[in-house]
Amino acid sequence: MEFEQQLESMQQQFNALKQFVAHMMEEHQTLQTENLHLRTRLEELLAKEASVDPQKAELKKEPVDIGEGYDNLARLYNEGFHVCHVHFGGSRKGEDCLFCLSFLNKQNG
Repeated sequence: MEFEQQLESMQQQFNALKQFVAHMMEEHQTLQTENLHLRTRLEELLAKEASVDPQKAELKKEPVDIGEGYDNLARLYNEGFHVCHVHFGGSRKGEDCLFCLSFLNKQNG
């Protein structure tokens, strides 16, 4: 009887976790879409500004496009692999790695 109660409790926790993960995935997708829209809008504004004042545009730095490589590394990290130089390619076993997160944040910012 106690085992059944524990099993039901674990099942409820698992269902709550599944709902949380689904919500996080939806939010992640929304943020990615919004980020893409903002980057597109920024490029439009920079192009418009460059056409209005070419000398001013030359002084500004070009935005760095981190591109597909970063996306692949982020995907690998989310799939559970290290992308840092310390443990590259090794399994993270469900734990976050500060080296990987630091590396991904450098690439992103």
